[in-house]
Amino acid sequence: MPLAESNLSEFLSRLAEVTREAGDIAMAWFRPGARTAAAISYKGGGSPVTEADFAVDRFLFEQMRRLAPQAGWLSEETADSDDRLSREDIVIVDPIDGTHAFTRGDERWAVSIALVEGGRPAAAVVHAPARGETFTAARGLGAFLNGERLAPPDRASLTGAVVIAPRPLHERITQLPQNISIAPRMPSLALRLVDIAAGRHDLVISSPNARDWDIAAADLILEEAGRGLAEVEGGPLTYNRRSSKRGMLVAAPKPLIEETRAIARTLSKGIDWS
Repeated sequence: MPLAESNLSEFLSRLAEVTREAGDIAMAWFRPGARTAAAISYKGGGSPVTEADFAVDRFLFEQMRRLAPQAGWLSEETADSDDRLSREDIVIVDPIDGTHAFTRGDERWAVSIALVEGGRPAAAVVHAPARGETFTAARGLGAFLNGERLAPPDRASLTGAVVIAPRPLHERITQLPQNISIAPRMPSLALRLVDIAAGRHDLVISSPNARDWDIAAADLILEEAGRGLAEVEGGPLTYNRRSSKRGMLVAAPKPLIEETRAIARTLSKGIDWS
């Protein structure tokens, strides 16, 4: 049964507390400007994973068994199970989003966690401990950065917008008539997305193959801050599907989502993402 508004507010407060504790665990291995103190191994595709990722994952799993015992579990660092597909609720976690950045002492990484009810996020936290920033949101209750409510966007058109986009699209973006400028890429996709909610840039275009754990928490934070997240092809985003993989994504102020999707669709024609 979905959490009532009063219970959702209390749940979010507890979720944020737990996520900050998870961030403290990761920070024990983080070395600003230097290689992490954590042991590093590599996944099949060559992506790094550290003992900090696993420690945060274990901690959050145990904590969420207490906070949301009815919920299934989907995490980048836990083997997936079909059990979650039978659950109405699910917790979706990226213990360290931006592990590459974490390993080299770059502060642009985050702990990302969302409680999903009926296919959509209901409570979410993106916590960037090295930046001292915690983004939170609950369904219908707004989005916040370090306790300050995030304002809705005032942008009414794409003219002069600032975008973060994959490098293969940069030259094509500079040729658009809307005079869209390109911002440096953030290593963490979750932080790329929530920085839109904070008004630090206007748009994100993300190459295919992001996973649900990269985006679920940021999705709600964007929604509650008057922005939106969508796949370039397909309908509304829902979670707890059999596949966690996503197509090309865009994020933008809600009134500009469809125009941004159309531009991304045109820009990406003929691009080989493999």
